[in-house]
Amino acid sequence: MIDLREIKTIAVVGASNNSEKVGFQIVKNLKQRNYKVFPINLKEKEIQTLKVYPDLSSLPERPDLVDIVVPPPVTLEVVKEALNLDIKNIWIQPGAESEEVIRLLKQHPEVNVVSQSCIMMN
Repeated sequence: MIDLREIKTIAVVGASNNSEKVGFQIVKNLKQRNYKVFPINLKEKEIQTLKVYPDLSSLPERPDLVDIVVPPPVTLEVVKEALNLDIKNIWIQPGAESEEVIRLLKQHPEVNVVSQSCIMMN
């Protein structure tokens, strides 16, 4: 279980400038809740006045939590990168998970994982 009251920094993989996408809404919601947010997107330079990074490895600091809102095949690569960076909290948005991702994460009991739940509802 992840206690969001203990989380200060969150990387949002799949952040978007399109206000109709969940990746936009999550960044907006987390900013309003005063989290330090690191948007991750390969194409954008800035999202909601925040500097955008191409991947987790490019961040200036290790986030407390990674929130993933991308298609399942991309989620697998993001989870592998997060594990390599020793990130201990991973939140997989509904629709981003896959059996392969869940199997991989079960091999890492040291990582706290939430899936099938939207971070904006917690």
